[in-house]
Amino acid sequence: MALDPPQQAQFYPAKLRALTRDHLGFELEEVSGMPDGALGWSARASAVVYLAETVVGRALGRTLVSAQDRGAEQIHVICADEAAMVARRAATFKMPVDVWSIGTDGLAAAEPAPHAPSPVLPEATVALTADIVAAGADPVIEHGVLVGEVRGLEIVRAEDRNGVVELGVGVGDFDREVFGLIHGDVPTMEAVREVVETVARHRCPGADPHPLNRIVSERWLRSLLIDEPGRIGFSTLASAEPPVARVSVKETMPAIAVGELGGEEWVVAVSTGIDLDLVPYAADARLKLAPDAPLAIVVPSRDAHRVTSRLAASLEIPARLIAIDDNWRSWS
Repeated sequence: MALDPPQQAQFYPAKLRALTRDHLGFELEEVSGMPDGALGWSARASAVVYLAETVVGRALGRTLVSAQDRGAEQIHVICADEAAMVARRAATFKMPVDVWSIGTDGLAAAEPAPHAPSPVLPEATVALTADIVAAGADPVIEHGVLVGEVRGLEIVRAEDRNGVVELGVGVGDFDREVFGLIHGDVPTMEAVREVVETVARHRCPGADPHPLNRIVSERWLRSLLIDEPGRIGFSTLASAEPPVARVSVKETMPAIAVGELGGEEWVVAVSTGIDLDLVPYAADARLKLAPDAPLAIVVPSRDAHRVTSRLAASLEIPARLIAIDDNWRSWS
């Protein structure tokens, strides 16, 4: 049974205290309850412990920042699930992090899991790439899914419909279903072009605020940098597959790219806003794409916070933080 917020505020801290006492062997003197878990601190043990009950993939950054602020000698992350993924990301940092999974017998040490191989697209799906380009959208393939984007926003997706691969038009599953019901008689290419034009009008310099230019802004910024990689000193830049698949088209997570700088291949993570898990996510992307490559993290200047810089420097292979113009939405 799901817990409501008041129940979470009481249950998660109590659970964290019990797990720490019974399995890690020390008491927590301070514990803060959160919507997705609880964070605890022990001065005697010089330890930070985080209980990640939900949104586990976003637990590591918060834990590392707290550990750095406290000067902790022990760092523990206790995961309700996805512990192997968190362990993989934790291994990219200089600071030793113990990651635990919750089992029936208590806690078990989690081992890093490799990235799952990406599915190979059927030829019929790959063939739709030409249609996406012809309609004026950018084809993007991530985790076995072909989509078409306009300045970073997905507006079309290849879907298997009763054994036939076709393009579904719309922003997200619900929008595609509604679009199909309303415009079922509109030829697909014509429908895609209409949506491309609509989205392009909203995701352009000087456009008035609109839901279409407020979501997945990090992917919009990536698309601009792909068009003009020189803005961050790169000679080339192309979109690349992220370390994990997005759950929703509107889900906010760093946009990943690969490019060339000074004759070297780099992995690039693009983000907007302050995100404590930007650096662990970016490091995981590098681990997937090119483990030994240099890593650049690109954010608007106002989001180049010291915590991001500090985490970037604490990687086994430190990342370069690149701050760009806060008014990037006005780039022509």
